[in-house]
Amino acid sequence: MISRRTFLGTTGAALLTPYLHAADAPNKKIAVVTTVWHDRSHSWHMAERFLHGYPVNGKWYKSPFEIVSAYVDQVGDNDLSRDRAKSFGFKIYPTIKETLRCGGDKLAVDAVLLIGEHGKYPKSDIGQNQYPRYEFFKQITDVFEKDGRTTPVFNDKHLSWKFEWAKEMVELSRKLKFPFLAGSSLPVTWRMPAIDFPHGGEAEELLCVAFGGLDVYDLHALETIQCMAERRKGGETGVKAVEALRGDAVWKLLASGGVDPRLFEACISRSQTLTQPASFSHRRPTPEQMKEMAKDPVAYRIEYADGLKATMLLLSGLVQDFTFAARMKGEKEPLSTVFHLPPTPNVVYSAALMSKAEEMFTTGKAPYPVERTLLTSGMTAAGLKSLAEGKRLETPHLAVKYEVGKDSHFWRA
Repeated sequence: MISRRTFLGTTGAALLTPYLHAADAPNKKIAVVTTVWHDRSHSWHMAERFLHGYPVNGKWYKSPFEIVSAYVDQVGDNDLSRDRAKSFGFKIYPTIKETLRCGGDKLAVDAVLLIGEHGKYPKSDIGQNQYPRYEFFKQITDVFEKDGRTTPVFNDKHLSWKFEWAKEMVELSRKLKFPFLAGSSLPVTWRMPAIDFPHGGEAEELLCVAFGGLDVYDLHALETIQCMAERRKGGETGVKAVEALRGDAVWKLLASGGVDPRLFEACISRSQTLTQPASFSHRRPTPEQMKEMAKDPVAYRIEYADGLKATMLLLSGLVQDFTFAARMKGEKEPLSTVFHLPPTPNVVYSAALMSKAEEMFTTGKAPYPVERTLLTSGMTAAGLKSLAEGKRLETPHLAVKYEVGKDSHFWRA
């Protein structure tokens, strides 16, 4: 049996802070391959951490990794890439090939940031943003194959909107033998309280209460769930089925006890942004008030291959953060935490994610498996498809198996 004390004390190995490996890492070169680079875009969030640094452990940290080249697919009136290139001394190239080769004839960088979020791209018939992450990745690996050399690649968020392409990306990284990391900043941001799922622990039900739009924030919420679920006894064995609900069906699910009420209470109690009725402070909204606040609720019901159940709730209007709760086997009370996101513009959670990218760039080893994001990419696509078709989907293609070590990777300082 896993005790509450054991759970709260589970922190894994000490976090490899960025400046610990900066001392023994010579200046190295990064290429940025991105869809857009404007204020509040993901390049603004992430690539710029390597331009001007970020605070960590009470110090301002500047990476020894230097952005030397960039490819920006769409440049609008709000573009910042040209200004940043001039201010920080890197060059923007018209193609991905030239970006990785810095205008020469051979791969000339030591790491690649692939940031395929935002921009004007088509949507699929089920509402997926068809960002060209896969297409960009293939151009990157074409250079690797032609030049006979590879370098670590970090891919922001989903691997691809199409699961078959996401799977191909992972397989190609294995074939070419380069370190590959992907995903959301949620798994590595601060947690309050600072707890992790006990490695080898057993859970019966998981819940994440979150907010935001589909094919955007659902991926973040699923990564919140998955970074916990993957630590369970037996490791990850994949997802058997996904069912999406919307509107009144979500409220009926909650009212019927289809989600453990104790887990829902734990999540909204951890929320730092719980919306309040007029003139009230920190009151628990009634079910009727919640319906008024969250007018377009969405749920993804996840059935794992080993029988574990998880639910993702997007309740925009009720909350504006990400909370997690678990019913652990043999425990009376839920275990819960909030994944803390500092407000814009000081969004240091993206620095937490870039510190993990830098760890991979330095050590040549991804700190956690890319299979996590392969699975969440597939879960997101399955959720959208289930929602569009109005039925539960069996997902034998999501038999993604992997294991993680005992170390925890979220920030604590």
